[in-house]
Amino acid sequence: MNELDKIIRRHQNVSRLSAAFFYGICVTLALNLFWEPGGVYASGITGAAQLISTVVGRWFDVPLFGGLMRSTDVFSTGIMLFVLNVPLFILGWRKIGHRFTFFTFLAVLFSTIMLRTMHFPPLTKDPIICGIFGAVVNGLGTGMALRNNISTGGLDILGIVIRKRTGKSIGQINIAFNLVIILIAGFIYSWPHALISALSIFINGRMIDSLYTRQQRLQVMIVTAHPKKVISEIQNGLRRGITIVHDVEGAFRHQEMTILFTVISRAEMYDLEVAMKNSDPYAFVSITDSAKIMGRFYEPQIR
Repeated sequence: MNELDKIIRRHQNVSRLSAAFFYGICVTLALNLFWEPGGVYASGITGAAQLISTVVGRWFDVPLFGGLMRSTDVFSTGIMLFVLNVPLFILGWRKIGHRFTFFTFLAVLFSTIMLRTMHFPPLTKDPIICGIFGAVVNGLGTGMALRNNISTGGLDILGIVIRKRTGKSIGQINIAFNLVIILIAGFIYSWPHALISALSIFINGRMIDSLYTRQQRLQVMIVTAHPKKVISEIQNGLRRGITIVHDVEGAFRHQEMTILFTVISRAEMYDLEVAMKNSDPYAFVSITDSAKIMGRFYEPQIR
């Protein structure tokens, strides 16, 4: 490994560590300041940890270890968040990558420690306000973690493994898991709380999508008079394949043009703009959302 690679690796490690710590702060604020005071449940493993903590606190709150601790201390949301993620850490270590799993482990560990040690007086117990603001804060932390190529644990790891092996997402599994959480929340608290939890889960997902754009695919059509320059810039800067359509004609000036088609991720939008500015700033570029990609599409490997 040369010196430049070492510097890049060191920068990536610092960014991932910072993202893991930032996520720990965000999930702690979301849970301790908003969700739990408002009786609102999160999605995925975090929501499952909340449910276990709530059930134990309501019906199984007993002294343990000769009265030194209570069951609510052992089955708190923070501890259950870590315990439920242990099998997924093992799966990630074996199937995804060691660095990825290590920083994911740190993100969950920071969350567990902060949830146990950082407590705040609730600003409000209004479930709607708690649901909305908790979702925004948690979505911010999760989105930043994913942008830095680490997971926040839970179903994220399972989703990456399934996508690597089959090319499919776990959308249906995710929906089913969250539906169970919402239904149990309805029985434990009330059905209005369950509906607010559903709203919070939706807002949390939209917040994550607004920050984590690497999985969003865009189809790009470029009409240019300088195809060689454009192709060179895109392939050098974005590492994307391009389909070329020769011998097309512009209707206004009847100038011979070339159409180029490619697919990029939304995270590469800025790189595409730079490539076009450097190669052909007068080219016509049309960008649309891509519903589905079949065939080979390069994705940077997660490590």
